[in-house]
Amino acid sequence: MQTPNFEIPNEMRDFAEKSVDQARTAVGTMMSNAIKASEQMQNAGHTFHSTFTTAMVKSFDHAQNNANAAFDYAQKLVRTRDMREAIALQSEFVRSQFAALQSQAKEFGALAQNTAR
Repeated sequence: MQTPNFEIPNEMRDFAEKSVDQARTAVGTMMSNAIKASEQMQNAGHTFHSTFTTAMVKSFDHAQNNANAAFDYAQKLVRTRDMREAIALQSEFVRSQFAALQSQAKEFGALAQNTAR
């Protein structure tokens, strides 16, 4: 017995070939996008780490400066001779610390803005 000779029509083969090409392109695009996303995540991780390290260093520097200012103030305060001198010293200390805290807040704000970019 002879098997019937069945031939696949050209249109069907063309359609199948186009489908494979489209699938190949879609998967290639998906993989390319996944790689790009992975690279962006790595860059974001490096940026976060770098920014966090910078913020920690700044925090310790500010804490040290604030502690030194407080000790300097305490040392000057114990050397005052009267209440008026102590109040003047207190006012000067509060003004300088307020200015220092504003400056420190601006530094952290600038750091946050740079990170957001």
